[in-house]
Amino acid sequence: MTKKEVRKNRKRRRKVFLAFIMILFLALVLTASTYAWFTANRTVTVESIDVNVSTSKGLQISTDATTWKSIVTNNDITTANWTGVRNQLPKGTNTMVPVSTVGTVDSSTGYMDMYRGTVETDLTTGNNILVAEKSTEANGTSGDFVAFDLFFQSSQAQTVYLTSNSSVVASGTDKGIQNAARVAFIKEGSVAFGASPADAQVLKGEISKLVWEPNYDVHTASGVANAQSVYKINVGQEGGDKLAYKGVKAPIAEATKVELNSTDTNYFGDITTVGSVASGIPKTTYINAFDVAEGVTKVRIYMWIEGQDVDCEDHASGSALTYNLQFSIDSSAS
Repeated sequence: MTKKEVRKNRKRRRKVFLAFIMILFLALVLTASTYAWFTANRTVTVESIDVNVSTSKGLQISTDATTWKSIVTNNDITTANWTGVRNQLPKGTNTMVPVSTVGTVDSSTGYMDMYRGTVETDLTTGNNILVAEKSTEANGTSGDFVAFDLFFQSSQAQTVYLTSNSSVVASGTDKGIQNAARVAFIKEGSVAFGASPADAQVLKGEISKLVWEPNYDVHTASGVANAQSVYKINVGQEGGDKLAYKGVKAPIAEATKVELNSTDTNYFGDITTVGSVASGIPKTTYINAFDVAEGVTKVRIYMWIEGQDVDCEDHASGSALTYNLQFSIDSSAS
């Protein structure tokens, strides 16, 4: 072998070695990072939703403004049948996946703007980037989140409270994904007694809104690590303050290369949530959810896993959740 051939072989081996090192580096980036939003095909399922409502002083609920009762079940939600109904409750092989929102409600539909995100890697920089697309609910048992209409019948104008029996808890193996759960209550309007069910059903648009963050003061060890590594936030596992975060407010294309911890106001915005403990109020205190008028009031309810929450990370995926909602017209337990 000539000297020239030896030099060529050395250069070739050096190029192969450098390419191998780059592959190892990218593999390390892809496998060792931890961040909010799930990666790969990991999901969280909703096992059940229990809605319990106090009927004192004539307060009752319905999924169609026709049949009134004090307890609404999964079956009531998925079998509601009226013109324009759009109740979405993933079940069976369908699963919830992380979405994000700033709580904006489309006045033309009455639906809240939700965005499904996926994490990708910018191969140029090795940084994690977020890609997001709008996720719109449809009627049925598929979809990325839960959304349904409830109608409240009341004999007088009064305040409806979310009681301390309300919760979002893990069912089966507890991986902590319930700590990233959110529930929104959007009051869309009221009609007087004697109005047709159709008059109540067509109500839409935001009159008032409450976003509930039931487990804001609890984090898993992985959530604590994620808060520090991605968002540079130091937080303990229990008893901490509610963390401010930026929800997604617009689609994010891959080409924009928006990094995961970005605060770019073109894509992210503040969202206000209410925790089970607000400003030091004990957990036994009921939460003022919305007001109802004398007659029938329509409220649209959303339940989702917030992708921007520090506890929405890979270690928490694969869990099942139970949502329990209980309403009362009394401001505390008697």
